[in-house]
Amino acid sequence: MYAILDIETTGGKFNEEGITEIAIHKYDGHTVVDQFITLVNPERNIQPFVVKLTGINNNMLKNAPKFYEVAKRIIEITEDCIIVAHNSEFDYRILRTEFNRLGYDFKRNTLCTVELSKDLIPDQPSYSLGKLVRSLGIPVTDRHRANGDALATVKLFKLLQTKDTTKQIIQSSIKEGHNPKKLDRKLIDIVEELPAITGVYYIHKEGGDIIYIGKSRNIKRRVNQHFTAPNSKSKKIQLHVTAVTYEETGSELVALLKENEEIKRLKPIYNRARKRTHYTHALYAFKDKNGYINLKVDVADGRKKPITTFSNKQSAHYFIEHNVEAYNLCLQLTGLSTVNTEKPCFNYGLKTCHGACVTEESPEEYNLRVQELIEKNSYVHKNMIIIDRGREIEERSAIYIKDGQFVGLGFFNLNYQISNIKVLESIITKMENNRDSQHIIQSYLRSHKKLKIIQLPA
Repeated sequence: MYAILDIETTGGKFNEEGITEIAIHKYDGHTVVDQFITLVNPERNIQPFVVKLTGINNNMLKNAPKFYEVAKRIIEITEDCIIVAHNSEFDYRILRTEFNRLGYDFKRNTLCTVELSKDLIPDQPSYSLGKLVRSLGIPVTDRHRANGDALATVKLFKLLQTKDTTKQIIQSSIKEGHNPKKLDRKLIDIVEELPAITGVYYIHKEGGDIIYIGKSRNIKRRVNQHFTAPNSKSKKIQLHVTAVTYEETGSELVALLKENEEIKRLKPIYNRARKRTHYTHALYAFKDKNGYINLKVDVADGRKKPITTFSNKQSAHYFIEHNVEAYNLCLQLTGLSTVNTEKPCFNYGLKTCHGACVTEESPEEYNLRVQELIEKNSYVHKNMIIIDRGREIEERSAIYIKDGQFVGLGFFNLNYQISNIKVLESIITKMENNRDSQHIIQSYLRSHKKLKIIQLPA
């Protein structure tokens, strides 16, 4: 039995936070059998940035129950359950802190869906709850509210169960609540020296050899997770690590590209077991006998040229479903409906398909919209610069695409005119263009629609 939960807090200093909202869904492995959702009066002020993030303010909580008034219900609904949360270390710590204030020693085993997702759905651009569920086609409402995030975590956990075909990964990832991992002095010293910044980190063994390379938006937190995780790879890292070095990137895209290149170049021992292909599915286009451009999601085939690639089948289908709606495309010509292709598709009846499926709309008109979608999601033959965050306030990163090929990346001061090709090429460090780097860039562009892109002349 699982208690899948999410907690919103006041923010503030470590172990001084208070709960403002909690949602718990009791899950028997198949369905939700009980739930508990409530605002909580934390008896302390909420930090302004948290109010902006969650929308929960101090006035909303004046008449809400205090934690001691809901503590019994929390104990009851989580009894004999494994607590499941997205970053369970945080939620479990907050719960234990609140119960400790009441003099009660709250202990439960825990499962973290962040760690499970990294094991079962590797190489996602981001493992934050919002970005991860969107990439997997999981609907989420009321983001940054306890029940919205808890429901998204329930759906994510169900997907992870189906991915765990051996039925061993989830079981082996359970952390015992009464035996929390305590870091030895060596690991504590390493973590304390690391910054909470975005970049690439390198884990070294005695003698300096690199045994693992990773990227994170918070290097300190990610390395700490390696040092406390109970899985086999993490235990080996904990045993052999003597130092961790890092390179700050500011941009998560730069970190992803550098991590990809460094792993391919150095081949660290504990990265080898990880599946290095970043994508499994791709979007292809072909013209049918009537001259209409058809789109098809299929298993990635290195012999074909895709429009774009996807980390998994779910994110591919979410992409095509979203764009069928956005561009008024035909369900039959995008592979979403194969039922009786001689009849109009379902969307034709809704007036969102203009009739390409029954040749009412001309191929020329229909193909214009398909080409617009292809143009937006493929950078074949394009010359452009993607501008992202830099390592400092006055700095930006530049990812250079030339004739549809990833050339490299660099950093520049805001005073630079990098649309000048000579200036641009002087700051760029060349990197390998490969299918994984192309996938990383396309996936990042799909999930970061507000990025600045400078189109360059051919």
